[in-house]
Amino acid sequence: MTTPRIAFLDVDGTILDHGRDIAASTIEAIRTARAAGCLVYLCTGRSHGDIDPRVQAIGFDGAITNGGAYATSGDEVIVADPMPRDAVERLTSYFEENGILYFLQTDAAVYATPEAQAATAAFMAQWLSTHRNSDEPQTAPQGTPRFRDMAEVDLDDVAKAVFLGEDPGTVAHARAALGDRFHVVPGSMPLPGGTNGEIGMSGTTKGSAILRVLERLGIDPADAIGIGDSWNDVEMFEVCGVGIAMGNAAPELKELADDVTTSVREDGIWNAFVRHGLVAG
Repeated sequence: MTTPRIAFLDVDGTILDHGRDIAASTIEAIRTARAAGCLVYLCTGRSHGDIDPRVQAIGFDGAITNGGAYATSGDEVIVADPMPRDAVERLTSYFEENGILYFLQTDAAVYATPEAQAATAAFMAQWLSTHRNSDEPQTAPQGTPRFRDMAEVDLDDVAKAVFLGEDPGTVAHARAALGDRFHVVPGSMPLPGGTNGEIGMSGTTKGSAILRVLERLGIDPADAIGIGDSWNDVEMFEVCGVGIAMGNAAPELKELADDVTTSVREDGIWNAFVRHGLVAG
């Protein structure tokens, strides 16, 4: 029996252009590869409940979410590792003591205070005004998270935290203060470097979840490719046989990948799938 090829795809900046568009070639690449017998999984830092419906509608064989805290294959749950409650309490205390806006993710939803929601909306509006083409309509990004009230979050279900600050050293400071127990990386939101980040438990990464999915499927990591554009994709690059950075990724991240494709707006997924034999050119 031939071992199927398998691809793990980041969402924001890889499939979805930060809430704006999905290239038609990306949809075609994913559906064509699956029709040919390849497996294609989402591999995102987002909660499952916060994945853009347009992305979900493409069709996938499974999903790794919350930066590796959760993973499914079809209807089977393979990974479900929320943070211990005391870890969540330590994070919230750190954020509040340092005046840092933050979000808490369960696999179902994202929770935020009104202040954090307003700051995110302002950041995204500013980014869009800078990056919008002259002929694009002035609409809000469809990928803006659908927040729930922070007061409603169950601290026993939290999988990941996201945080925002004005200081370029916000991520570095968080890593220094929390790195003994947590995995702290720069965030994927299109904001100034060092001002936003993501936090999961140490050892919980996209890479750790990929290995558990591959073990369940009986697939050698050498037969996997991983495509992404953010710092939470580093461990995905490390465990997959081929790690591919998007053309819109940071130069430092591209250096850690085995290959670099074109950008999210220039058929990056399609070109990577053609180059690595998942679809015919």
